[in-house]
Amino acid sequence: MAGKGVSLRVLSEAEIRRLAAESLAQANLHGKRVLVIIPDGSRTAPIPLFFRLFHDLLWNRVAALDYLVALGTHQPMDTDALNRLVGVTAEERHTMFSGVNILNHRWDRPQALTTIGTIPAAEIKEISGGLLAQDLPVTINKLIFDYDQVIICGPVFPHEVVGFSGGNKYFFPGISGPEVTNFTHWLGALITSYEVIGSGYTPVRALIDRAAALVNVPTLCFCLTVVPAGLAGLSMGSPEAAWQAAAELSSEVHVIHVDKPFRQVLSVMPEMYDDLWTAAKGMYKLEPVVADGGQVVIYAPHITEISYSHGHIIDRVGYHVRDYFVKQWDRFRDTPWGVLAHSTHLRGIGSYDAARDIERPRIRVTLATGIPRARCERVNLGYMDPATIDISQWEDREDQGILVVPKAGEMLYRTRESAADS
Repeated sequence: MAGKGVSLRVLSEAEIRRLAAESLAQANLHGKRVLVIIPDGSRTAPIPLFFRLFHDLLWNRVAALDYLVALGTHQPMDTDALNRLVGVTAEERHTMFSGVNILNHRWDRPQALTTIGTIPAAEIKEISGGLLAQDLPVTINKLIFDYDQVIICGPVFPHEVVGFSGGNKYFFPGISGPEVTNFTHWLGALITSYEVIGSGYTPVRALIDRAAALVNVPTLCFCLTVVPAGLAGLSMGSPEAAWQAAAELSSEVHVIHVDKPFRQVLSVMPEMYDDLWTAAKGMYKLEPVVADGGQVVIYAPHITEISYSHGHIIDRVGYHVRDYFVKQWDRFRDTPWGVLAHSTHLRGIGSYDAARDIERPRIRVTLATGIPRARCERVNLGYMDPATIDISQWEDREDQGILVVPKAGEMLYRTRESAADS
């Protein structure tokens, strides 16, 4: 089924229902077991709307209608959080929706995974442009093979690892094992987030699509282009076609162009980001508009942890530019590559002189969070007491080189000059 959609305005609920009903009817799901893969709470998306919509359109036709949360390597969500994610009360969960299972992807349990193939080194070398060349085993949550049909339902935004999120990314790393997750993130880090983010079809996307070709369960994809007013686009079809349409629209509605870079940016992070691992998007999405030697301040007083899943590793290796790891690879090769990737993405581009052990990041990254000063300094980041920040004193100072970004993390900022170059 070719991707299709409506764009450039906010869709009404009636339009969304009509488009979804048409797509589901063409999929011929009568009597089938259906699994819907959805994002966790760190993405803005009308998941409650689609949860009820799928139930209305499918419940009396299918043999099963269950949900799997594509956590990647995020923490499992508890029952209350899952209920909030899909927009139901505890009572509704035990009555109207009692037959619906809502499950976490347990990436941390090997018994939950299965190997579906291997991408050979020669292909890896070709896809990565020679940056990497080794066999890549592909593992995924084996739960999907208990179903006749998978539906991916999630938003598409500019993304630091793959270019734009969505599509087959809900398989890898959404519900995958560590091999593809670590490998794709490190490939993105080698290219650098600065180059990858918002750049369309990337080598990382190509690798994810190659891995997804090994998934032999029929898949229908609903790609959502979300704006503050609602849903600006709904693209449906194969994961590849639906993603392509949504990514093109995302490049129009999720990118803000400015005339010149800023010397200081205050990224105000919403509470849907509950650790620095997720709130780091306040750096990724702003790095392109920070002047050389400038500063990004991640303002999130509610955040007290670097990463609930990987903080102990980051405490050991810290945050560094890419070449700090590349030029000391024997020292770091056994560290999970996904953690190294996150480290470089948050620290930004820069250089490392191995002979003199001198690291030169292009910009400064400062945390104004609940993470103590000592820990910030231990992981090679700056510290600012969030209690000393009065956001109103930062606002309306663009002419002085200061930018405040409320609800940072999803909109990508670029200078008009860099956009023209790309």
